[in-house]
Amino acid sequence: MAQSHHPNYQKIYVALLVLLVISVAGPFVGIKWITLIAAFGVAVVKADLVIQNFMHLKWERRIVKFALASSLLLMFLLFAGVAPDVMRHTGHNWVNDAALAATARGIAPPHGAGEAAAGEAGAAAGAHSNGDGGAGTDGDTAAAPGGAGSGAGQPDTLRR
Repeated sequence: MAQSHHPNYQKIYVALLVLLVISVAGPFVGIKWITLIAAFGVAVVKADLVIQNFMHLKWERRIVKFALASSLLLMFLLFAGVAPDVMRHTGHNWVNDAALAATARGIAPPHGAGEAAAGEAGAAAGAHSNGDGGAGTDGDTAAAPGGAGSGAGQPDTLRR
């Protein structure tokens, strides 16, 4: 009798639900490294279950598996190549003033958070004002090439 290519979807569904409960219960342990290991471990196992069974990669030829693995490798290489520049606010020849100002202000309060929060946000925005009524910079930045950022009240977001 030939083996069926259709897995028992109910068993896989139950396994995914159990893994979901583990990943949700992980933060309640209170130990950060256990939470991270559980979260990423469960995510990898769940992804493997879905890819192998629901996407039927378990029964595909090796070339399809090779194509998937090589595309994932190229994605990680691209991320590793651009992450040092994208995840920083300064570089060798540039500074992202808008990101630095946003980091200094912190996370903005949600809409309708109250008058006290709005007053603090207004005071923080006033500290970065250039005096012309707009939210500019402190005047120590040069306009980007091509006149970008030179409009009235427009912040200079990149500095060379």
